[in-house]
Amino acid sequence: MPVINRIAALAPEMTEWRRYLHQHPELEFDLPVTSGFVADRLREFGVDEIHEGIATSGIVALIKGRAPGPVIGLRADMDALPIDEITGADYASLNPGKMHACGHDGHTTMLLGAAKYLAETRNFAGTVALLFQPAEEDGGGGEVMVKEGVMDRFGIEQVYGIHNAPNVPFGHFHTTQGPLMAAVDTAWVTVRGKGGHGATPHECVDPIVAITGMVGALQTIVSRNAFALDELVVSVTQIHVGTANNIIPEEGWFCATIRSFHPEVRDLAERRFREIVEGHAAAYGVSVEIDYDRGYPPTVNDAAKARFAADVAREIAGADGVLDDAGREMGAEDFSYMLEARPGAYLFLGTGPGPGLHHPAYDFNDEVAPVGASFFVRLVERALPVV
Repeated sequence: MPVINRIAALAPEMTEWRRYLHQHPELEFDLPVTSGFVADRLREFGVDEIHEGIATSGIVALIKGRAPGPVIGLRADMDALPIDEITGADYASLNPGKMHACGHDGHTTMLLGAAKYLAETRNFAGTVALLFQPAEEDGGGGEVMVKEGVMDRFGIEQVYGIHNAPNVPFGHFHTTQGPLMAAVDTAWVTVRGKGGHGATPHECVDPIVAITGMVGALQTIVSRNAFALDELVVSVTQIHVGTANNIIPEEGWFCATIRSFHPEVRDLAERRFREIVEGHAAAYGVSVEIDYDRGYPPTVNDAAKARFAADVAREIAGADGVLDDAGREMGAEDFSYMLEARPGAYLFLGTGPGPGLHHPAYDFNDEVAPVGASFFVRLVERALPVV
């Protein structure tokens, strides 16, 4: 079974939705235009309930089937990124410094397409909870929705989501049983020394020398502290220090992202990070402040739900179009909080060749939206069959 015929017929309308959303990107929890657009479409579709203002700008909408039964959750993230778009598309962002560079406009569109079909047909026994989430990129909107009780409030028993994947073959699905994406932590380190003239370093305490020593030594966490088969990334991504060629600055700072899967590896990375930074501070005679933020947990698919989702995907993409033992990703995703709260699965949907995620030339491939919407629909009909 390929793309559902009715959903294929919705493709032009879905493209209009997606391109409207693309033109009006919004960040984090501040999504008045986006969430308003979604709520308006849901009203047009005739869903049974629309609950707005969840996690500030999130929406939970309910569609009831032909008979009572369990509740299944389908999630789409809605927020954009603080990037200046360079696609040159006639539907490019109208909001300077903001763009949908991760395809959340497409994710929202796929779920809207599924919602329209499900509201028309209702060929399932139970309830579908449509979870339109804010603040995936920054802010942890998934965690906020879970903490606000959406799983218990709406009786959700299982939950699923899709993320588009550039440069994966068009219409192919990739997922895996168990851990799929990493936990992400972020560290900010401020280093303070004693500034002065570049010609008299003996009268100063140079934070630049200290920072470079720290950054170099932090690379040993992966190479010398962690077991070689335990996935771990420690990347220093920003260094900010100095203002002129003849001034030794008073202070500087750097930032790092730390990615891992296992709790003990996550703990090891933080412990060694602090020990290395504080030890170098003592050696170089500087003071340091470390702000170490534990971010999103790993995204872990329930094994049975991942197998089930892969089987459904094969109905859409064919046996050769589904890879159900894909490798782990060191990227992170706050759908992880929903998977901590309920069993479910997360899948990647290939969009074909093109610029990668978070690139200013990226654009979601509209032709794949009916594929994702068809997957969501078949997932519901298979999980909640009418007897």
